[in-house]
Amino acid sequence: MGNELSEPTEPLNKIYPDDPIDPDTQRAAFANGCFWGTQKFFEKQFADGLKKSYVGYMGGTHESPTYNKVCNGDTGHAEVLYLEYYPSKVKYEDLCEYFWRMHDPTTLNRQGNDIGTQYRSALFYYNEDQLKIAGKVKDRIQRKINKPIVTTFEKASAFFIGEDYHQKYLENNYGGYCNHRLHW
Repeated sequence: MGNELSEPTEPLNKIYPDDPIDPDTQRAAFANGCFWGTQKFFEKQFADGLKKSYVGYMGGTHESPTYNKVCNGDTGHAEVLYLEYYPSKVKYEDLCEYFWRMHDPTTLNRQGNDIGTQYRSALFYYNEDQLKIAGKVKDRIQRKINKPIVTTFEKASAFFIGEDYHQKYLENNYGGYCNHRLHW
């Protein structure tokens, strides 16, 4: 059960929602602005509970999205953090709460200086249990804040692993751009 939080060693590819994974793990996928900060924050908070962590693209229509295509708004994809985690060590509910804590879920298609649908607040669910849990967490958080949460719940689709230089970007580029912070 060792962590595999290193860069992908295979050529960039897709991970489909029904691809087999370690039976001791589950998947989660979150979009909340630039994926560099999302990966850094989640890996720091949940290091022992994560098996895999990749940044990439999900939720669009293009069959081969690239960073440039996604940033130009040509694909409909969001910048996403994909996780495979150990539910024996971290609860999905805790992942969801942390997701909402580390960005402003009340701004539509924007996080700080990052503007466009690729920076939308979206939670990609892999099954009905995840959707139900995410809905409960969202309702609980909505009662704490004054503006409406605009996070979308989207059924997980193919996840396109991002280019190598984006993986663990902030770990490898000290002082790199990060717009994320904990809001409460």
